[in-house]
Amino acid sequence: MNASVSDQAEMPSPLRSIHTSNLPAILDELGISLLVSTYQAGKLVVLRADDDGLNTHFRNCLKPMGLALQGNRLAVGTALEVVEYHNSPTTARKLEPAGKHDACFLPRQVHCTGDVQIHEMAWVDDELVFVNTRFSCLATRSGRYSFVPTWRPPFISALAPEDRCHLNGLAVRDGQVRYVTALGHSDQPNGWRQHKKDGGVLLDVWSNEVLLRGLSMPHSPRWYRDRLWLLESGAGTVGFVDPTSGLYRPVAECPGFTRGLDFHGPLAFVGLSQVRESAVFGGLPLTERVDERCCGVWIVNIETGQTLAWVKFEDAVQEVFAVQILPGVRYPDVIRDDHDLLAGTFVLPDDALGAVPDVSRPSA
Repeated sequence: MNASVSDQAEMPSPLRSIHTSNLPAILDELGISLLVSTYQAGKLVVLRADDDGLNTHFRNCLKPMGLALQGNRLAVGTALEVVEYHNSPTTARKLEPAGKHDACFLPRQVHCTGDVQIHEMAWVDDELVFVNTRFSCLATRSGRYSFVPTWRPPFISALAPEDRCHLNGLAVRDGQVRYVTALGHSDQPNGWRQHKKDGGVLLDVWSNEVLLRGLSMPHSPRWYRDRLWLLESGAGTVGFVDPTSGLYRPVAECPGFTRGLDFHGPLAFVGLSQVRESAVFGGLPLTERVDERCCGVWIVNIETGQTLAWVKFEDAVQEVFAVQILPGVRYPDVIRDDHDLLAGTFVLPDDALGAVPDVSRPSA
């Protein structure tokens, strides 16, 4: 393993990571980078190969949770807002060191939701759908309202800010949100906590059916390669729903609370959290199986179940929520707090650029 090459000017000493020596080569070979949200530490982490090392680039963010990518659009759900970023390749070329960055995501829209405990999000056509955990529903943005509810589990009788079932994950299939996960089948305020060890459910949004019961804190459902994948976080596993038996089949066990999932080819990129013994996480199968739990990202071959590589966060970063692959992007940045850069960067429609004098245009 290698100590990561990190941004020392921005990263205080408690924000450290270590990784297997093959991880940078895997990212480089695939031509990708990773975004990781950690609400507990208040950071958006950019993982990118840097020569033979891994650059872990930390950006401040107020409780980042869900991440959703559609082409050049990136949405980040935070404590009170959904921030939509757009990639500006021209701006990327201005960043130091010169010629290093191939993407730069700049804020374009900020939508205030209030404290709805946004969890996972996904783009459906041109609309962003997010899990509104506090109100136990799926929702979209609105120019007039905090959010527009679009669906809630059939057992939830009211739209109340009571986190009744801890709705948390969503999966898109055939261009529509099709599956969701929740930590409990409850219609009472915080009722999911009573059976957190084995009360988790997987639901079909189209039919309103409960497809699976008895799961231990499930998260991150995904439709990939004609299979429905999910993480049984309380057991620390990644697996799929067997279409014949209708049961959950673990493919791999990980040394942490699995939450956050993305795929590239036969590889699953799985987020892990340490989870300490507490009222929420005590008594889970994971805590009984693993004494020393890790926080980071594990790369697992879904065909063999083998762990190929990992990066571990240490000290200040103890929990991961979302993992998002940036395909075709090797060395990106996400800008929110660089006021000088934002003040002097302007993105205009193509038909307006003809009126801009050459002297004012950025160099290619």
